[in-house]
Amino acid sequence: MQNIFRGLGIALVTPFNEDGTVDYESLTNIIAYQLDNGADFLCILATTGETPCLSPKEYYEVKQFIVKQVAGRVPLLMGCGGNNTAAVIETLKTFDFSGIDGILSVCPYYNKPSQEGLYQHFKAIAAATKLPIVLYNVPGRTGINLKPETTCRLAADCDNIVAIKEASGSIEQVDEIIKRKPADFEVLSGDDSLTFPMIACGAVGVISVIGNALPKEFSRMIRLEFRGEFEAAQKIHHKFTDLYSLLFVDGNPAGVKALMNEMGLLKNILRLPLVPTRLTTRQKIAQVLKDLKL
Repeated sequence: MQNIFRGLGIALVTPFNEDGTVDYESLTNIIAYQLDNGADFLCILATTGETPCLSPKEYYEVKQFIVKQVAGRVPLLMGCGGNNTAAVIETLKTFDFSGIDGILSVCPYYNKPSQEGLYQHFKAIAAATKLPIVLYNVPGRTGINLKPETTCRLAADCDNIVAIKEASGSIEQVDEIIKRKPADFEVLSGDDSLTFPMIACGAVGVISVIGNALPKEFSRMIRLEFRGEFEAAQKIHHKFTDLYSLLFVDGNPAGVKALMNEMGLLKNILRLPLVPTRLTTRQKIAQVLKDLKL
């Protein structure tokens, strides 16, 4: 099975209204904005989408809405993971995944399985669906690191495990995966700030947070790098250096929602336990946006 998730993927936010309901009007506009400005695929209902704070009914309704709005114009990768293997398998067997082109499945969090436990977890998930699976390694959130040897073992043993969103923060780990992986398995950046060096190492794209706000510029950086125009791509990368850290200093997606609110794309509302960025952070984001002169 081939990986179709390449280039600029957007870790799509879920906008909310003042009363806490999903803001479908803003979601419509955000999707159109992404598709008009270089997004190659959308990653929906994952971490940046505040999915743990959505009800099962909202989870389904948001998925249906996005599928209808996108109408097959770009691939859709959908979050489906957890630390209860049986529950993830049950979701894969019973949920309506029509219109979805692949599953992003995060490493089990909190209970810290061994590498063998991680292998068996993802192997069982892969056996429960015919959809392609993108592994998601983000030790800073899950408390466990999917090591390169386990990643490559899964890639070799499971035909529908096609890629990994690698957010360990380690270029050495990325390089080790790329060196050892099967030819048909690919790596995506899970860190905006490391996308430039990861693509230089052989990654095929990114699932981006900053792309929610600045898809045109981030997409251009990636495309320049794919063409071997590294100097021009690096200039764009360096333009975003301050934003990379500001967007995460008060947590994700608080930073990108503040940025998008400054741009008039959505209301600056999150669901508890997440709260908006501090005023000082927001002021810095606004200044960086002004200085970018986009």
